[in-house]
Amino acid sequence: MNTKPVRLIATILMVAGALLVVAGGATWLTVRSQLVAENITIPDDAMAFQGNLVDGPLDAYVQADIINQHALDGAGGKTYAEMDREDPARATAMNASFLRSSLFTSVIAFGVAAFAAGMGVLFAAVGYALRKLAVDAPAAAVRQPVTV
Repeated sequence: MNTKPVRLIATILMVAGALLVVAGGATWLTVRSQLVAENITIPDDAMAFQGNLVDGPLDAYVQADIINQHALDGAGGKTYAEMDREDPARATAMNASFLRSSLFTSVIAFGVAAFAAGMGVLFAAVGYALRKLAVDAPAAAVRQPVTV
């Protein structure tokens, strides 16, 4: 039995898996380091993680939420789009919207990084299983009795 194509595919899957884990980890660390460099501290009136430095997806989400609350408080409950063009609080609402978008982008980046790493682990596991089956298959075929 020729198992060479299966072993090749298995090897490709394991290499792709390793690359995905490395890429996911590198992305996670890059996004984290950029957030840490911003030196954002979660305020005391946030729903969680008060006083923490924003350095991960949950922190970024909580910070985006409290920015929204502060912006709505400062704008009388109105969003940027709902405010009159001449409203002096409109610039603050716009900045809050931009900050929230940036934080949510980091949350998504963390999610994509985790997904890539998870898929890498899955690819590597499937590749390993295929390779193991391909190596064991010829020996199992020899042991099988032939019936006529």
